[in-house]
Amino acid sequence: MTSRKVIRAAAWAAVGLGVAAPLARRRLRLKPAVVLATAASAPVAVTFLAPRSRARDAVVCTLQMWAYFAAYEMPADDPERLRGRVRVDYPVRTDTVLGAGRIPTVRLQQALHRDGEFQWWEKVLCWSHWVWFAVPHSTALYVMFRHPEQFPRAAARIYATFDLGAVVYWAVPTAPPWFAAEAGRIDFGPDGRPLRRLMREYGEELFGDRWPQLYDALGGNPLAAMPSLHFGTSVASAQVLRDTGPIAGAIGWAYASTLGFALIYLGEHYVTDLVAGGSLAEGVRRATPRAAGPLRSAGDAIARWAGRARAA
Repeated sequence: MTSRKVIRAAAWAAVGLGVAAPLARRRLRLKPAVVLATAASAPVAVTFLAPRSRARDAVVCTLQMWAYFAAYEMPADDPERLRGRVRVDYPVRTDTVLGAGRIPTVRLQQALHRDGEFQWWEKVLCWSHWVWFAVPHSTALYVMFRHPEQFPRAAARIYATFDLGAVVYWAVPTAPPWFAAEAGRIDFGPDGRPLRRLMREYGEELFGDRWPQLYDALGGNPLAAMPSLHFGTSVASAQVLRDTGPIAGAIGWAYASTLGFALIYLGEHYVTDLVAGGSLAEGVRRATPRAAGPLRSAGDAIARWAGRARAA
């Protein structure tokens, strides 16, 4: 067998294992390091199988997110161990300072929410949370088709924000406000009305018996609040869109601002989480020019090997 065939066979095997390992991790009791290593190798392996194209870029991004979801979900494979490690109090303390004695979520819900009904703007906030799952990837696709010369850097910034956030989820698992409220760790103040998870309540009202299945399909890891990657990746997307033009940038920032308020008001995140998520996105943006040289060198090296594997 020629070296070209060996390299291509190895690349196909890496892609297959990278897809299969997250699916089989519980059944085969695979170690997290094994799952992450195999899943992370799959996007690189694809470059050995096909020349650069939009289709290949889309596959690489999809496999990258597949690896991210594995990293995001795996801490919750052992719920008891995760609950034993989770931090609950430190964001309560910081948000209590920011809220002058009560966390902003409690102040907002007590001031604005009417028991027994959801106002139209609250429904908009819930939907802004739900559509987030498509926003970073839609941004990448927009740049791919409308501003292809910016795509490599734009995709790197968006997906680096995802990946670096997942590192913190492993290192410092942190509970969201609704969890802290259910655990009795939040002071509700003289009003007495507890913090509620309004998104869940509206989801149950809107979708009825289908809501548990819908939520379970997307829940993954409920104790991964710090940093808020909902907000961080939305900020990264807004920054990327701003680089393409003022109108796209305005749309991106309008969405990120709406989502940021929604995450706090609905009880999904603390202000502290949003500050961390936004800072992460900004840090990635600032680091991108300095990292461009080393990343380009690594990419060129991979491209040379990949080119040899694809050569006739």
